[in-house]
Amino acid sequence: MPPSTETLTAERILEATEEVLRRHGPAKATVVDVARALGVSHGSVYRHFRTKAALREAVTKRWLDRATGVLAAITDADRDPEARLRDWLAALFEVKRRKAGDDPELFATYTVLTGENVEAVIEHLTELTDQLTRIVQDGIDAGTFTVTAPDTTAQAVFQGTAIFHDPGYAREWEKPGAEREFTALVDLLVRGLKA
Repeated sequence: MPPSTETLTAERILEATEEVLRRHGPAKATVVDVARALGVSHGSVYRHFRTKAALREAVTKRWLDRATGVLAAITDADRDPEARLRDWLAALFEVKRRKAGDDPELFATYTVLTGENVEAVIEHLTELTDQLTRIVQDGIDAGTFTVTAPDTTAQAVFQGTAIFHDPGYAREWEKPGAEREFTALVDLLVRGLKA
């Protein structure tokens, strides 16, 4: 195997791992495949990720974090809480729909990996509901929302909109009328928060 001219970093390994997963799927992808794609020995990969499971967990977390960053920018924006809530839910729907539609092979792979890496998924879901909680709290503080329990409300909003972001519903996202149904649900939720 010829030595790689670029410095081997965790990020390069994760990028190569995504490509290997896309090509071979989660059942057949190996650390040796990743090393081969990078032009290094598998020992070089293991210096960054101690086990195959650690590598798979890191690539799963990286994939989940892509959505979190986009949503954090909306959460932290200095805007009306209702508009932020609507934008946050719409961005979550769009990010998940784009992941499923633009790269179905990798999306299917990550469906398997998230099942293996429950801790990474729990962290991701916690971060998302924490973001929603901040938006709801800002709405309460501004007098926009009349609810009194921001964390419980955020959890309810997140669970209530699951059909538009839970990967288990991915086939529903491209059906005719999905966008209209999403808007109707968000309108209903916002009316409930303001009631």
